[in-house]
Amino acid sequence: MDVEHLAGLVIAHEPAYVVSFVETLWNRGVTLETLYLDLLAPTARRLGDMWCEDLCDFTQVTMGLWCLHQVLHAFSHAFQAEEKQPQNGWRILLAPAPGEQHTFGLGMVAEFFRRDGWQVEAGMQATAAELADLVRRQWFSVVGLSVGGEVKLEAIGNCVRQVREASRNPTLGVLLGGPLLLDRPELARLVGADATATDARHATRQAARLVTLLGMAG
Repeated sequence: MDVEHLAGLVIAHEPAYVVSFVETLWNRGVTLETLYLDLLAPTARRLGDMWCEDLCDFTQVTMGLWCLHQVLHAFSHAFQAEEKQPQNGWRILLAPAPGEQHTFGLGMVAEFFRRDGWQVEAGMQATAAELADLVRRQWFSVVGLSVGGEVKLEAIGNCVRQVREASRNPTLGVLLGGPLLLDRPELARLVGADATATDARHATRQAARLVTLLGMAG
């Protein structure tokens, strides 16, 4: 997968052009799951790297990630149809960790959870108190937080603690993912989470495992 090429496309072109490019790959027989995990997700990470390397500015990164969001939206129905599973009765709250700015990865993760039969609630750009209020008012099986490199561990730990204390579900599972956890998965335990995930497909498997294990323990 040519991640560098797609990164250049999302910065330079309108979403319709990028959607057409991805559709061409799909029509050649590449599954949408492969395109999501091996092309779109690495491209989002590459945009962040390009910003750090001063190869593009914040506005270009933001517009590039918005373009990738549009690609997800364009293929959502087809992706769900590839391997749609029946509703399993599980609910997940997905949100960026407080202070995290970009949400493309969460949008992709949500697509995988919906396809696997989960009900998904998005808490985009919510504070720790707002997330705690959500789990106080609604029942969730798992809360999934996306963690970027700029988020402080103390803030993540505080968020996890508030969510656990407020949760209507006494056996709530807390799952962490994102760039920071790819390099340091051990941090999940340090901030009070139950598990970490390396990508969207892994996230659904980890969440299902948590529901089963914590339900048995409860």
